[in-house]
Amino acid sequence: MKISVVGCGYLGAVHAACMVELGHEVVGIDVDERKIELLAAGTPPFFEPGLPELLASAMASGRLRFSSDIADARGATVHFIAVGTPQREGSNAADLRYVDAAVDALIPHLAAGDLVVGKSTVPVGTAARLAERITTGAPGASLAWNPEFLREGFAVADTISPDRLVYGIDASDTTAEGILDSVYSRALAADTPKVVTDFATAELVKVSANAFLATKISFINAMAEVAEATGADVTALADAIGHDARIGRRFLNAGLGFGGGCLPKDIRAFMARAEELGVDQALSFLQEVDAINMRRRERMVDLAREVVGGDVSGRRIAVLGLAFKPNSDDVRDSPALDVAVRLTELGADVVATDPQAVETARLRKPQLAVAGTAMEAARDADAVLLLTEWQEYREIDPEELGSLVRTRAIVDGRNCLDPAQWRAAGWTYRALGRP
Repeated sequence: MKISVVGCGYLGAVHAACMVELGHEVVGIDVDERKIELLAAGTPPFFEPGLPELLASAMASGRLRFSSDIADARGATVHFIAVGTPQREGSNAADLRYVDAAVDALIPHLAAGDLVVGKSTVPVGTAARLAERITTGAPGASLAWNPEFLREGFAVADTISPDRLVYGIDASDTTAEGILDSVYSRALAADTPKVVTDFATAELVKVSANAFLATKISFINAMAEVAEATGADVTALADAIGHDARIGRRFLNAGLGFGGGCLPKDIRAFMARAEELGVDQALSFLQEVDAINMRRRERMVDLAREVVGGDVSGRRIAVLGLAFKPNSDDVRDSPALDVAVRLTELGADVVATDPQAVETARLRKPQLAVAGTAMEAARDADAVLLLTEWQEYREIDPEELGSLVRTRAIVDGRNCLDPAQWRAAGWTYRALGRP
């Protein structure tokens, strides 16, 4: 099929390349000409494992091109909207200006029978509003909502082999399901579960999933607060309750909490939309989910103070990790970057590092001192903070690292190290929710 993808950020660039892998002919469109230049040259503007190789293969096939001209969407049958919906400045609500602008720009180039497919995460009610705009501006064209469930670091696999497909379709639309089935024929042939529903339900699926995951993370971090007060070990607690099939062990890793470009802003936008709908009490618990998450960052700063004797001013602190999660260079609302900056503002001599996110962090926080490697960052440090659980940090030799630091003190912000191993090597080991 001929497909356009409007918006070539993280979601759109991955989706465009994966659609080619699935056999389609794709044009990716974005107003950011620098981003388009990079993608056209086969260079992703962000780090995502597997994407450079997939992008090179797609470009070599001749079935993928990129453009900054929305008119190049003309002739495609399916048009994916994959633009960002950031948090609105001064509000918890989602900023929909990019979604609205993308649809408005696309309408003059739609033909009868075309299907516009929303991928962006939007407040419930957005699809119905956009569907009316499309049918008025481009008679014969229609809208479907097809939420994405990508995990950064696994986005390529999640697009090519999704764990489920959700189609939000107007009840009167008799063609949208068949068109989407053609787009995702490979996944459907592999028995991927498919849910066909209405616009509102499809919109709620993504934000509900993110709210649930955020709640699960904040729950175990709330237990970490109790564990610290009682001398219990939150990691052993998570292992024990995780054996219950109704609960499960995934997303029960206590630590510095969640961040990134999705979970924090999505749960806040969900609360804002619930308030607009007059059902804000139904989601009032998400306020505490958000508050627990933010308290983890404050607690990490407190632990850093403790291991250096009470005052970080003038102390050299090595920060390992800046991305909000491993296998990503994304520092949007990153707990790791936030903690590093907070310590700097308290007068600490912070030197931070990350395998992929040094440059993205420097763009947002140019005042932060950075190093190329963990060993370089740790030289003469009074304390080491592990804030992003990259595999190379999990595997650091405590003896080798100990030979470089001034004081063997480490705060494990992700509960990913073996306390016994580090203590045996002479380190003071502290972690969130552990004795």
